[in-house]
Amino acid sequence: MQKVLRIGTRDSQLAVWQATLVQSLLKEAGVLSELVYMKSEGDIDTVTPLYALGVTGVFTKTLDAALLSNRIDIAVHSMKDVPVQLARGIQQAAVLKRASHKDLFIPHPALKNAKEVLDATASEPNSLESAIVATSSVRRIAQWKRRYPHHTITNLRGNVNTRLRKLGESNWVGAIFAAAGLERIDLRPSNAIELDWMLPAPAQGAIMVVCREKDDYAFQSCQSFNNEETALCTKIERDFLSGLMGGCSTPISALAEIIGDKINFKGNIVSPDGSLISETEISLLKTGATDLGFKAAKEVMNKGGKHILDLFRNKGLTTNGEV
Repeated sequence: MQKVLRIGTRDSQLAVWQATLVQSLLKEAGVLSELVYMKSEGDIDTVTPLYALGVTGVFTKTLDAALLSNRIDIAVHSMKDVPVQLARGIQQAAVLKRASHKDLFIPHPALKNAKEVLDATASEPNSLESAIVATSSVRRIAQWKRRYPHHTITNLRGNVNTRLRKLGESNWVGAIFAAAGLERIDLRPSNAIELDWMLPAPAQGAIMVVCREKDDYAFQSCQSFNNEETALCTKIERDFLSGLMGGCSTPISALAEIIGDKINFKGNIVSPDGSLISETEISLLKTGATDLGFKAAKEVMNKGGKHILDLFRNKGLTTNGEV
């Protein structure tokens, strides 16, 4: 009898969509599977800001424990939520082809001229001093405050559906979301604004599948949908994060893109209040890009990144988790 792979997933709509996608890809490869639903600590506590939870892998550790205790065989994660150092006994089995890496500004439903408002407040700060923008991501906060230092940031937690509902019930100008999450479950509002100036979280838009080490059946079952280009780019981005000794909710951003035979990389770290930035942009041949993430991290550290990290840690904010 063929083995049935047990796929561990959080029970939010987006997480289940991602796990169901993996299930369909396994089916195409002739592998039987079933979904096993769980709640992570990040799903249970939807009020505390992520940076205040003080937990590494707040969205992944429940599934990690289930893997290691043999209650599931693979787990499906939004890759940007996964700590750069996987739990002992767990290995990366596949990285799916990346969706959009971009962040979106979702205006309050009653705000009809959001783009004009944002353009105006960037050039004339006094025009909307009381603007309130919602996000729980310190990376987004730092980059937003750099562009709109006069805006007020408020915490926004919960799954995608919950956050959209909270936005509609609020007095906020808008909130910031990952494009991939909204698009995957067909919830991207028609008035969404792509934030082309905002650099994404490392591995944003990618899905990672993990399994136990030495579980050859689970590992091999996932190889047919492992996307090598996305795996390479996200490795470089996560190496950059690792090289800066940052977690998923430090204000560190990175994007590696393959263009022809080259990899273009952009990375930065921004101070919590947005006043300081250390950044780099590097283009290398793919054949010589193995250590690109670490090289970029060293450059950023030497250009003031270490000082920014120290400021961040002194505020007690360095933890993991971003949605």
